[in-house]
Amino acid sequence: MLITLCLFIGSAGAIYLACEYFVNGVEWFGQKLKLGATATGTVLAAFGTALPESAVTFVAVIFGKTPEARDIGVGAALGGPLVLATIAYAVVGAALWFNLRRLKRPDRIIRVDHRRLARDQSWFLAIFVVKMGLGLVVFAIKPWFGVLFLAAYAMYVWREVRSSDSVPEEEILEPLKFRPQDADPALRWVAGQTVAALLVIAAASRLFVSQLEAIGVAFALPPHLVALVLSPVATELPETINALIWVRQGKERLALANISGAMMIQATIPSSLALFATPWLFDAPLIVAGVTTAIAIVYLWWLFQRGRVDARWLLPVGLLYGVFAAFVGWHFASQ
Repeated sequence: MLITLCLFIGSAGAIYLACEYFVNGVEWFGQKLKLGATATGTVLAAFGTALPESAVTFVAVIFGKTPEARDIGVGAALGGPLVLATIAYAVVGAALWFNLRRLKRPDRIIRVDHRRLARDQSWFLAIFVVKMGLGLVVFAIKPWFGVLFLAAYAMYVWREVRSSDSVPEEEILEPLKFRPQDADPALRWVAGQTVAALLVIAAASRLFVSQLEAIGVAFALPPHLVALVLSPVATELPETINALIWVRQGKERLALANISGAMMIQATIPSSLALFATPWLFDAPLIVAGVTTAIAIVYLWWLFQRGRVDARWLLPVGLLYGVFAAFVGWHFASQ
């Protein structure tokens, strides 16, 4: 058990350090590719950090030999967006609130393109409602909707890449960590740092999840409780840490762009894989996970469309994950 705890803590530390290098590298990568400022977070950073959990879903639904194994993939496809819509946004609010003095901010207002984030929430909610509806019915051509989800993500990426927003003046691009003395490092160094950091994140995340599962077994926690409540938190840890690092640097625009982009990936790619390989039918915990996610998204949409968001207003959305965890615990305890 001591070894498990050491590996658990060590892998979490490795993820944090690797994320420091990743967020630095991906900002340079976006500049080298001449992407819009927000597209760096919504496309590059989100796609990179979403690869590990998408791989988990792929392995579970394609190579899973039992219905229970494939259910893990379905749970991941719903658990990921729930964690991002609740815990990740709450982390951004808390991080900005507690770093106001260090950032020399006069207020707690989040500096982002509110209208764009509100639009992202509505885009995600529309896809998510379809995704939830498919999980409640049975019909022959359901797997073909997986193609529509992939097309929806392709449209989202096309829209983001075409955006031409610029980096705000207060957001300073720090030197590349692999080449701190270079004012304009070569693309090979930028790509090398970003890919190396991503590989460490993927390996450390896998170790983190495996140790979390071992802890669940040690404490005799129900496997479904671990799969639905704890594992999604672990697999979304890179996005959450990226957001924390960017907010501490005063770059909440990138932090929220990363979360928003990761949510779009989680709403489409893992879901399409699960639709191709599973019946995609939800039990009570999955339905509650979907409803909780939808409530969180509606609340976030309401906040951002107002055009002025106090960091403290993001904190309540994190409580929704606690409500979901309590329900799942009660559900399996009562069986």
